Amino acid sequence: MSLRDFGDRAFLLELEQRIDPAIVQQARAIADAWEAQEMGEAIPAYASVVLGFDPAQVARGEALAAATALAAARPASSVSVAGSLVEIPTIYDGPDLESAAGRSGLSAAQLVDLHAGQEYSAFFLGFMPGLAYCGMLDPRIRVPRLDVPRSRVPAGSVGIANGQTLVYPFDSPGGWSLIGRTERVMFDPAREPAALISPGDRVRFVPR
Repeated sequence: MSLRDFGDRAFLLELEQRIDPAIVQQARAIADAWEAQEMGEAIPAYASVVLGFDPAQVARGEALAAATALAAARPASSVSVAGSLVEIPTIYDGPDLESAAGRSGLSAAQLVDLHAGQEYSAFFLGFMPGLAYCGMLDPRIRVPRLDVPRSRVPAGSVGIANGQTLVYPFDSPGGWSLIGRTERVMFDPAREPAALISPGDRVRFVPR
């Protein structure tokens, strides 16, 4: 692990720099431990955690000592049970379905079967509200990010790239291969919780 300043009121704690469910869980456990100490807000990602603190409430030296202790302790995942199961009804008619299947040496039907044939873990939310990065794809699906991102991806689009899958919650630019779409609303400020998928949830795509 490495620890460094992240602005004047946070530290960045970096773990092994690869996408691995065990590392994602450890990042989440560190974030939980930080917030349990009431040091401030923590934001976990794939292999790092931003450990925030309020200098008006916690001296920087005290926060640094706590962050250093967490890095040394490497707390185990605090997740004792699987998250909620979120089912995403999906119409597999995306503009990149055929090309993504071809790159993987699969037919479109085979890619759909593989994508819909397993549960995924929601690693974390990022990029925009309600966008959950989920993994891992079946290793037979080998699709990188697009060389040229689209300037607009419609909300509800189901994408895959680099061993992961997601649903775009809003119209936005995007560089993932689009294999389908859903009518489920991924983020609604009037809903509690606003995000349909939370970190740690299990996600399954159900063909329609």
